[in-house]
Amino acid sequence: MAKVSVEPSEFHYVNFDAGEITRLVSEVADLVGIPSDTEIQVKVDETTPLGRALVTSLDPIVIAVEGGAFENAKAPRQLSDRSVRDVVSRLLLKVSDRTSGKFANAPADAEVPLAHAVAWDVYAVGRAARAGIDVSKPRRLYHFRNRHGFTDVADAAFETLWTANDLSWDELDALVADVAAAKTPVA
Repeated sequence: MAKVSVEPSEFHYVNFDAGEITRLVSEVADLVGIPSDTEIQVKVDETTPLGRALVTSLDPIVIAVEGGAFENAKAPRQLSDRSVRDVVSRLLLKVSDRTSGKFANAPADAEVPLAHAVAWDVYAVGRAARAGIDVSKPRRLYHFRNRHGFTDVADAAFETLWTANDLSWDELDALVADVAAAKTPVA
């Protein structure tokens, strides 16, 4: 089991439990194949209801999360197990991609174009679903269509990403380019 730590250890603005977050992150790390000797630090900014979550370091893995990312949308200030699993699985699978060597050509996270980031999220979440994590495929499809278009070409690309297991950055980049080319009107 990965070595997981959560900051803060005690929450004051939201009804989160650091021990429960630790348990959920450990469970997800095992499900998505993170090596057991990996150190994972989860830093939660409980002062904001916003939902940004990102990896700020690969070694050790540091996940920075705004409180809203782990919050239950139907019960404000309450921890959502499903949200923790969804967010953490997506981020840990993207860490696995980066450390595999297959995403060596990928730009730094802050420089990944939005179309590519959305496609990469679909690729990660599809694998999370196959690992047994409860995720929302319709939500990801809608997000993908909003970025890439409501077309048959975009839908086919989504299915390719959702069902893929071993893509490289170059393959993901080519898929995004193909979808963009199909969207471009012919003069």
